[in-house]
Amino acid sequence: MTTAVIANKDFFRNSLMKMAELSEEQRDYWTSLDSNIGDGDHGINLSIGFRGISKEIDELDKTTKDINSLLKKSGMILLSKVGGASGPLYGSFFIKMGKDVEGKTEVTFSEFVDMLQSGIDAIQARGKAVLQDKTMLDALLPGIDYLQAHKTDDDYLTVMEKAIQIMQKGAESTIPLIAKKGRAMRLGERAIGHKDPGAESSWMLLNVFYEEMKNTK
Repeated sequence: MTTAVIANKDFFRNSLMKMAELSEEQRDYWTSLDSNIGDGDHGINLSIGFRGISKEIDELDKTTKDINSLLKKSGMILLSKVGGASGPLYGSFFIKMGKDVEGKTEVTFSEFVDMLQSGIDAIQARGKAVLQDKTMLDALLPGIDYLQAHKTDDDYLTVMEKAIQIMQKGAESTIPLIAKKGRAMRLGERAIGHKDPGAESSWMLLNVFYEEMKNTK
């Protein structure tokens, strides 16, 4: 069991900036996925939201004293700038992610996993979705279950890598599903054969945390 610190406030700042870069790089791809079964604005909305965070990141760095306040304020930016379902879901994720580490500037891997759990719980509470509803939770729930089962393992990088692979597989699993939530519901069986854009963006964004862990170890 490892109790070593694996992330500090700078880790989360850097991760948010790289998520902003990713959202620009993947904007058209995520939007194309959403064009198949949704409003066609998923990538556009995420790029707008994370652009808002990147523009304010220096001020956020100065005005936040701990991990919780940095993530909470970042989530509030997403809530205020992003339309559609993405803003409330991702905004809630970041707002709730740091609630149990208030006052902390460093966390262990076990604490980090619990942070992700809180964020994913917030997504589920807001979206009311469950596994196989063809949503981002099809990627996130299997991944967080694996992380919780292995959060005290010594080799946290291998655990995180495996969890991301599980999340990516979860996103792929949405392709044959009928959507039971969101705009895609109205398509019925016509949604079959299309990957859920939120499932795809969610594993890719959480992969940023894994890449940052490798860079900072």
